[in-house]
Amino acid sequence: MPYQENKDFETIIGRVGDCLKEGLPFCIYRKPNQSQITAVFQLEDALHSVVDFSEKGFVFAPFQFENGAVLLKPDEIFVTQMENSEHSPFGEIQLSEIGRNDHLELIKKGIEEINTGRLSKVVLSRKLEAETKLSPPEIFTQLLQHYPNAFCYLFHHPKIGTWCGATPETLMTIQNREIKTMSLAATLPFVEGEVPQWKEKELEEQQMVSDYIRERLTGLMESLDIEEAKSVRAGNLWHLKSRINGKMLPKTSVNKIVSLLHPTPAVCGIPTQKAKEFILKHENYRRTYYTGFLGELNLNQATETSLYVNLRCMELKGQTASIYVGGGITKASDPEREWVETQNKSKTILHIL
Repeated sequence: MPYQENKDFETIIGRVGDCLKEGLPFCIYRKPNQSQITAVFQLEDALHSVVDFSEKGFVFAPFQFENGAVLLKPDEIFVTQMENSEHSPFGEIQLSEIGRNDHLELIKKGIEEINTGRLSKVVLSRKLEAETKLSPPEIFTQLLQHYPNAFCYLFHHPKIGTWCGATPETLMTIQNREIKTMSLAATLPFVEGEVPQWKEKELEEQQMVSDYIRERLTGLMESLDIEEAKSVRAGNLWHLKSRINGKMLPKTSVNKIVSLLHPTPAVCGIPTQKAKEFILKHENYRRTYYTGFLGELNLNQATETSLYVNLRCMELKGQTASIYVGGGITKASDPEREWVETQNKSKTILHIL
């Protein structure tokens, strides 16, 4: 295990800034509802890949997993503690309608495909761009302050780019064959003092994800328990989430679990392969690392892995942030409501910028 060195936050952020200038890979992150901030530094700019998930380091994987996942070698690890502080609420922001018609047409195509019976669900997304005067470390610091319940991160590799985000979704955590994951779907805006009122479309969408995970994992588990769906808040949004706990059979590998769970129905669709083919054919851009996954791989001990789905994220190039947002489409979807959902999701990042 690499030596974890305790540093203060300002020192770590200063090192992050130096790495950005020098073109050296790193990732700095904080897990949901925790106070520890961890920074993993690779001391040369080589591009390493994950082979079978027995490696040690920080993994950053694309939506198209067959294209290969990046592995940051943990040459140095810095840690610090930062308690969540009170922050002022966001004000209102003006949302652009650029791309609206194209996205509505995309959703209509998705519904048409579902009506043929070839798909039950497909997750369709779009990319928007915004200008920012904030540096990547400043954006990361803002994410930490405003989204304590999310996995907040800033990742950089000179051969990949600079990404950051605050994702509400765990792909999986594994420790000594004990696996924890979640079924997360459906979205409503958070309104102070109001309880979310879920419609049949959202309830059905969430149940689809739970059923899919049960089907994929059952043969690899000694036991598998899926809890009832509950409303959970992520920033200015509500989602439906079911916690899932299981015990892996002795011969089940992390590699096998990852290949079965990614991409999840929450970011791709059902059936997965047909939904993925539809996405690659009809979305008018390439997702690259949006809806991929990232996290610790055997970093603290050999049998411990923590991976998160790369949602509520952006890619940073100079003063431009490319923001990615999407939503699950089922036969009950209304294109206008789906557009509004992506607008609401975009606020997570736009408020920060």
